[in-house]
Amino acid sequence: MEERLAYHSVFVTVRTPAIDTLTTGVRTLMILGRHQQTTARSSLIVTGPAAAGKTTALLHVGRACHLAHTRSQPAPAGITHAAVPVAYVPVAYVLVPPGATAKALATEFARYLGIPATARMTQAQITDAVCHTYNRAGVRLVLIDEIHRLNPRTTTGAQSADLLKDLTERIGATFVYAGIDVTTTALFSGVRGAQLAGRASLVECGAFPARLGTREPFRELIAGVEAALDLRTHRAGTLAHHAAYLHQRTAGRIGSLTRLIRQAAITAICDGTERITKQSLDQVRLDHLAETHHRPASAPARSRTRRP
Repeated sequence: MEERLAYHSVFVTVRTPAIDTLTTGVRTLMILGRHQQTTARSSLIVTGPAAAGKTTALLHVGRACHLAHTRSQPAPAGITHAAVPVAYVPVAYVLVPPGATAKALATEFARYLGIPATARMTQAQITDAVCHTYNRAGVRLVLIDEIHRLNPRTTTGAQSADLLKDLTERIGATFVYAGIDVTTTALFSGVRGAQLAGRASLVECGAFPARLGTREPFRELIAGVEAALDLRTHRAGTLAHHAAYLHQRTAGRIGSLTRLIRQAAITAICDGTERITKQSLDQVRLDHLAETHHRPASAPARSRTRRP
């Protein structure tokens, strides 16, 4: 029981068109940048609304890159991730902290590989240590999440954007960013934004439409999620039968959908029913964004005005 609960807590990554596009794009850019010595390498930005699967796509590609690299270049016996700085750390993952200064962002890069960074160190010293260690550790793919938190229009945001440009030129890796609706933010504004826009291609992670021509993308997504369930009495096709309800409930967002089904599956294991029904799905409270879409607030009553 505990193993199945853990399985549904972590669950599997369902392949989506965005993941396939990102995988192909990353592979191509890594080949293009393999022998590039000058100027910043081309990059990718995964964008879309909240709960659209951006981070999932980012981590899936990072995991695939890591596995491919370790299969082709296995680390010597006794070498572990903690043994930095050595080679065989092909992928790095960094979260942009809220309101990050350039020094705070450089410190996040240092933290991922366990590079000592004290408060007395300057930003330049931390950056030098990061570039040296990342190159020596053989990092080939850098994943940067929550990029929408950067605002180049502010002084700290501009300095952080300059830091990222510096890192892309000094670290021999492909950079892939992810953020919420980045084209509507200040990320592409001004001179710095123009530089980023000139180097980065966008990969859209949007909500799944209920119907697209003769296809039903959301129903196909549901079928993929349902096939991964490990419930003893659940009947295959049950969730696909409720595709219209699930699309309304989640607004077509893969993050909301997988959370809903995983929670229902865990409940089904705990209460012994071992199956998911529309009734059990209705009992799950989702994120506020999905719940607001599913149960919109009633329209305000019209105000009555008295005639003079």
